[in-house]
Amino acid sequence: MTLPARPPVTVPVTCRSLTLLLATLAVSTAGACQSTAEERTPATSASASAPAAGAASAAGTATAGSATDSALRVVADRGRIAGAESAKVWILIVSDFECPYCKKWHDDTYATLHREYVETGKVRMAYLNFPLPQHEQAMPAANAAMCASAQNKFWQYQTALFEQLSTWAKPGDQSAAFEALGQRVGADVSALRACMRSNAMRPLIEADKDRSSRAGVESTPTFIVGTTRMSGALPAADFRRVLDSALAATANAGAR
Repeated sequence: MTLPARPPVTVPVTCRSLTLLLATLAVSTAGACQSTAEERTPATSASASAPAAGAASAAGTATAGSATDSALRVVADRGRIAGAESAKVWILIVSDFECPYCKKWHDDTYATLHREYVETGKVRMAYLNFPLPQHEQAMPAANAAMCASAQNKFWQYQTALFEQLSTWAKPGDQSAAFEALGQRVGADVSALRACMRSNAMRPLIEADKDRSSRAGVESTPTFIVGTTRMSGALPAADFRRVLDSALAATANAGAR
């Protein structure tokens, strides 16, 4: 169900400033994967869980590794944003790669919105990870996707994950399957493997979960479309109505 738009939010909308935006919006959760009570507790921040400086005996090596991981996360963070920087309206996707409703939305709606709004320069699109604890492979899949994003392969990789869901959404270590998907989309498999094993992307994924949880997101997929919040595997027509309204409002504001 599409909820009515709220007044425009003045906070700049970027992947690093979503908390205030998310907090202003309400959500319906029909046709979506629900989080458990445990998941609704905000995730521990990366800084709170990190070891104290000097705790490791190889402190210098750890510092160098952390710097490299941080640089990778910066590239990965940018890699999950698509669209022209000049676009004033955003679609923010809060999703879980193992969620069947997320797959349905991707299969039925994603390509249409990307073609009609992102490729035409009207809208920017960004992905936020919200792996649910009942999905065993959701976190490893998010880790793999963000590692692919560090090679500027996020959008190709996320499509491969949804298309090949049945090949990796099963018990046990699915690293080989995730590496095979990397090869399929043209990623450097050795670099992808090293990134996945390092868990360098874990703080970025947990930050996504944390800010979404604090804003009250409890299901996937959830979308922030302009200043309207939507949930469930909704068709393209529902998004068109909201996007066209948001674009018209932006154009009117710019004309004043």
